[in-house]
Amino acid sequence: MRIVIVTGISGSGKTAALKFLEDEGYFCVDNLPLELIGRLGELAADPARGYSKIAIGFDARSLYRNGDPAERLLDVLKPYTYEMLFLDCRMSTLVRRFKTTRRLHPLQGQGRIENGIFRERELLEPLRQRADVVIDTSELLTRELKEEVARLFGEEQESEGLFLSFLSFGYKYGIPSDADLVFDVRFLPNPFYEEELKHRTGNDKEVQDYVCQDESAEIFIRKTADLLEFLIPRYKSEGKRQLIIAVGCTGGKHRSVTMANRLSEYFERKGDNPVALLHRDITK
Repeated sequence: MRIVIVTGISGSGKTAALKFLEDEGYFCVDNLPLELIGRLGELAADPARGYSKIAIGFDARSLYRNGDPAERLLDVLKPYTYEMLFLDCRMSTLVRRFKTTRRLHPLQGQGRIENGIFRERELLEPLRQRADVVIDTSELLTRELKEEVARLFGEEQESEGLFLSFLSFGYKYGIPSDADLVFDVRFLPNPFYEEELKHRTGNDKEVQDYVCQDESAEIFIRKTADLLEFLIPRYKSEGKRQLIIAVGCTGGKHRSVTMANRLSEYFERKGDNPVALLHRDITK
């Protein structure tokens, strides 16, 4: 039996993630009281019931209502083997989503949306620290979130080990909050200052050639790949399912894209782990 706990910040996409898991064949329930989560675990553990995959949605309302700490959920789940998916999102994006849908944040009460989000983050921080996978949905389309959930929790991924996600970004837009490892490539030649290249991206060969003209680029790829090859089996042995490797430059269009492409190509050729590639800020 496989149990996935889906939790995270309100407005970050938990309901959508549960729908995607339902499409993958999971029996899904949302916002159960803590006592009923334990009871559901007991029922699911009975082979005669026929539950092979269960996804449980959990949010801060269950804690806030009774004044319980987040550790209560971890205590309830102790008898079971489970995976935890935590969905996160930037404050500005969350506020915009709530304003667009004209919904109140569940913990804001009579105050501002931001107050509710701050309170929720404090309550759920122990779960974020415990989570097997953290996904920042700030820049994700619904389709991209669905693909990510399917890669991580779809039936074909159950035995594939550590999932490698290479993510390019621009420092001017902030470091991705779900990154496990962050590499800064602002030391490489910057195509932005070349008129014929500044409006192109690291997906273009001319930009790639410019960025890689210095031997520092090849040294970076070689040393970073060597470090990741050392770390990957150790993360696997700790039970980690996803490793997000973020590569950043100033704007997230040239150098970081080039290096993220090169690293993802290297590990795709090796074929030891499933690989995904995402350029967060390439269109900005």
